[in-house]
Amino acid sequence: MVTKESILAAVEAQQIRFIDLWFTDITGMVKSVTMPSAELEDVIDSGTHFDGSSIEGFARVAESDMILIPDIDTFVVLPWEAAEERTARLICNVHTLNGEPFIGDPRNVLIRTLKQAEEMGFNYKTGMELEFFLFRAGMPLTPQDNASYFDMSMDFAQSMRRKMVATLASMNIAVDSTHHEIGSGQHEIDFKYDHALASADKVLTARVALKAVATRHQLHCTFMPRPDAGLPGSGMHTHQSLHDSRTDANVFAELSDENGLSPLARHFLAGQLAHARAMCAVLAPLVNSYKRLGTSFEAPVYVTWAHINRSALIRVPHIGAGSESHTRLELRCPDPSSNPYLASAVMLSAGLDGIRQQLPLPNALEETLVRQDRSRMRTLEVLPTSLMEALEALNQDDVVLGALGPYISDRYLAAKRQEADEYNRQVTAWEVERYFNHY
Repeated sequence: MVTKESILAAVEAQQIRFIDLWFTDITGMVKSVTMPSAELEDVIDSGTHFDGSSIEGFARVAESDMILIPDIDTFVVLPWEAAEERTARLICNVHTLNGEPFIGDPRNVLIRTLKQAEEMGFNYKTGMELEFFLFRAGMPLTPQDNASYFDMSMDFAQSMRRKMVATLASMNIAVDSTHHEIGSGQHEIDFKYDHALASADKVLTARVALKAVATRHQLHCTFMPRPDAGLPGSGMHTHQSLHDSRTDANVFAELSDENGLSPLARHFLAGQLAHARAMCAVLAPLVNSYKRLGTSFEAPVYVTWAHINRSALIRVPHIGAGSESHTRLELRCPDPSSNPYLASAVMLSAGLDGIRQQLPLPNALEETLVRQDRSRMRTLEVLPTSLMEALEALNQDDVVLGALGPYISDRYLAAKRQEADEYNRQVTAWEVERYFNHY
């Protein structure tokens, strides 16, 4: 068990000189305040003040001073810092001056949603599959290798993945597996299943850690959903399940069901399908995200579920006899640019709404049915094809808006609409090449 005393002892024993306090803005960008380690005890006891007026989504007319309250369970040493600048990290929740959780803090949004699940008797667990690209430093973009899916070699790419996994392990982030992905320079790291808050903390930390490891080896690591039209997109497939808050039993499992899903799981799945288009604005939050969805290999298109169908939004992985405790749903539209706290909050809220409303689950759409019934495909709902379309769906969905809360949702919609508007005003090289001499 982590305590203030154990942290202070570790700081002294390891001669840690600095403490980084991390938090995120609404877009998921990590913000950091650094202080000498001598200040740590006071910070753990009372937090530290900061000015949030210039942070994306944090600005308030009457109140800009806020307090960072560290979560001591997130204490880790940053392994990439030089010995003379040895630094540890704590992830913080943001509070107002009167001690209340700040409604604009994404981590607090997830904590609030998890409490709603607990009030219904559930714990929410997730496991993310984080995809990313490694490019050589400089332009034009040059992938770090020319390997492909699950390729095994003794080259630098495999060594880099091992260095990354070792770095994550030193930060108490357990990895289930890692492998090369489809695209040149594309990799995947799969995290161990955990409670949703811990999983979101892991994703946030990994995005910083992997970039740091890459930079030390003259590479650039990017979580951009699709950095090159000639390469596939990067996703963040998310496995999820609900567990009894008293016994920790998986409440999604049902031996008597042909799909292995309990009525609760079916309602949860139906809720996510019902709110899928609105969730996309948070789970696929960039203009670039829609260069992946529907156009990149293994990116979902249809608002459907299945056991085996790479175009379905939600997959139910096969669970062998005796392993029913691992029953889960794999949501395939999130990408690694999303804010992991807001993403987890909206996924959970959508599923809980399905349980509350006891929404019926439509029939699965397996690949065999896709090949046989093309007419049915024309009637299926599809995911948004642009950020603006996703934002319009979000604006019409009270459940997803409610998960974010009015404060974040208003600022999120405004920021993302501005991003989409700026993109729409651009004149690209493709347009000039195609139209300039023709018209």
